[in-house]
Amino acid sequence: MIRRATFLAFVQSVGLVYALGLVGITPGAAQQLGTVQSPILTVESERLFTQSAFGTRIAQEVEAESAVLAAENRRIEAELMEEERLLTERRATMDPDAFRALADAFDEKVQEIRRTQDGKARTLAQRRDNDRVVFLQAIAPVLEQLMRDAGAAVILERGSVFLSLNATDITEQAIERIDQAIGDGAALRPE
Repeated sequence: MIRRATFLAFVQSVGLVYALGLVGITPGAAQQLGTVQSPILTVESERLFTQSAFGTRIAQEVEAESAVLAAENRRIEAELMEEERLLTERRATMDPDAFRALADAFDEKVQEIRRTQDGKARTLAQRRDNDRVVFLQAIAPVLEQLMRDAGAAVILERGSVFLSLNATDITEQAIERIDQAIGDGAALRPE
């Protein structure tokens, strides 16, 4: 049995190879399940995430939240442009020092809004990254079982392999099993 913390640390630090320890692998068991027999398997980790029900849900949520943020940004931009236009019109009738004070206050307001909106965008990106970590934690047992079924010792990132048979790629099979095991992952989201 692998230690999930070790697995996650390895995946996060290397990003290319999933190294999982195996116990009691029998080639006959894998043949019965229709799984390829190979000591080395490959997977496209990006597809695991994006084509799984979990990844699809996350993409839809992020897209919806991004659209809300973009609409908010457009509304704020229009309001600021109108405020700037009115301030510019008032300039001719104002004392230069009074105008400078208003202009400086407006600039500070714009900077504060920019910081706030950038913070919202960073929070959204951080949430997406956190969801990927939750996904990796949730799929470790599924990948471990696929390895046992195949009699494999490692799963390598397909893009890092120079040459292999397509038969060693378990991405589709992994997505099916991940969807069966965790569905869209909504229940896995930490509060």
